[in-house]
Amino acid sequence: MDKRILLPTDFSKNALNAIRYALDLYRDQNCDFYFLNAYQVNGYSIDTFMVPEPGERAFETAKLESHKGFEKLMDILELHNHNPKHVYHTISTFNSLLQAIKSTIAKHDIDMVVMGTKGMTGADSVIFGTNTVDAMEKVTECPVLAIPENVRFTSPKEIVFPTDYKTNFKRKELNYLMEIALYHEAAIRVLHIEKEVSLSRDQKSNKELLESILDGTEHSYHTLKDLKVQSGISAFIESRESDMIAFVNRKHNFFGSMLSKPLVKEMGYHSKIPVLTLHDIT
Repeated sequence: MDKRILLPTDFSKNALNAIRYALDLYRDQNCDFYFLNAYQVNGYSIDTFMVPEPGERAFETAKLESHKGFEKLMDILELHNHNPKHVYHTISTFNSLLQAIKSTIAKHDIDMVVMGTKGMTGADSVIFGTNTVDAMEKVTECPVLAIPENVRFTSPKEIVFPTDYKTNFKRKELNYLMEIALYHEAAIRVLHIEKEVSLSRDQKSNKELLESILDGTEHSYHTLKDLKVQSGISAFIESRESDMIAFVNRKHNFFGSMLSKPLVKEMGYHSKIPVLTLHDIT
């Protein structure tokens, strides 16, 4: 079955970079790419149900701008190497980005969302914008891969997977991590920032389960001591020049007990490599 990849875009350079990354990441796979532009109208708020009606000038102007944006985008992508394995679909909708993403995932059975980390109004001081962090946190129906604006595609050879081993793992929730690793012959580096002297019985059991799940992929285990989690992860990635980082977003406990919400926002806002957010599957 073909992959179905959702590519939200506001027609910014950052969004275009993420699109190009996705096209290259799945270069040799049959894929349907759904390009999504969620437009809004100045002076109206979807949250308060003050929405313009189709036919009103403000609505039609915003809709036209969205369609023009797609015309330009398709022209640009024609210059990208044509790939007969890839089929393009465009979706232009009046909606908030988060709701548009969720609606499109449900309607088209999307396998993965790939998006840039900030749009046209992104501040230089942060790498990931609010929309991206919201998607990583709240889009739980499928994985979300976020691409920093200055990252150019190279086939990933090393993916870092931080864990505290305090929650058990499920094969389904790690499928996309292993799929990318196998597809690109990348190694998975399991990273534990040690807080206790030794692993508990439950942690050891969870580590054994992870070992059985990762069997068949190239992987290794690494432990760092006496470091804060965020600085430890960053130091590990920088010292090894890793290509991607993957987290599991646990329900009711964003990215697991080790990776608290403030930490994830800190990592997310400032990560310089693609971040793959996987999800807890019950």
